[in-house]
Amino acid sequence: MQSHQRRLIILTAILGLTVLGTTSCHKKAVPPPATPPPPATAASPTGSLTAEPSTIQAGQSATLTWTSENATNLDLEPSVGKVQPQGSTTVSPQQSTTYTLTLKGPGGENTDEARVTVTTAPPAPTAEAAPPVTEEELFEQSVKDAFFDYNRANIRPDAQAALTEDAQFFKAHPSLNFTIEGHCDERGTEEYNLGLGQRRADAAKNFLVNLGVSASRISTISYGKDRPFCTEQTRACWQENRRAHFVFGSETH
Repeated sequence: MQSHQRRLIILTAILGLTVLGTTSCHKKAVPPPATPPPPATAASPTGSLTAEPSTIQAGQSATLTWTSENATNLDLEPSVGKVQPQGSTTVSPQQSTTYTLTLKGPGGENTDEARVTVTTAPPAPTAEAAPPVTEEELFEQSVKDAFFDYNRANIRPDAQAALTEDAQFFKAHPSLNFTIEGHCDERGTEEYNLGLGQRRADAAKNFLVNLGVSASRISTISYGKDRPFCTEQTRACWQENRRAHFVFGSETH
């Protein structure tokens, strides 16, 4: 009987310990699972596009140059297409064009632009039409004076050649009237030189008339020594003043 009670006590004790151990296990705290790190974000693609020169004339070329980072797909438009991550190409647009580089990669998409301005070549300069030459300008360019020896009014050989050319000009311009001035050097009296100057002017007129120039177109006047062309007292200067001088336009004397 006592042996039976002892076994019962032992069994009860073992059962109690088992229940206590099970209860203790159920009450033990379990740590929450670790939060996984956020996934890494891919870098956005970047790049640059330049044009050199940026302004050209029609028919010329420009160079497009580009670089990129974090891009796996690059497209250059218009006309170029797919390109490497970096490089350059030559373009010859016929009109002003904006080129766009589109960059794509795991991190997204980006663009950059470069403009090539095309200008029209300036027209070749054209020669400006020369203004019409007036009869007076032709007169000044073409008519030559006749020179005389000291104290003489006869037409010497060099004066004959000059007056012959003058006559050709006057006959080619029949509407043109003119005056012949007679001049002398400073030697001699005022009265004498006025007479000598008139003889010289008349001699030149008569020579022209004999060559076919109408006398009605010709006026004459003498200034003697009053209007010298040269004022130095030298033989060369005196020779300059002994002349029949032609002036555009006609006066009656």
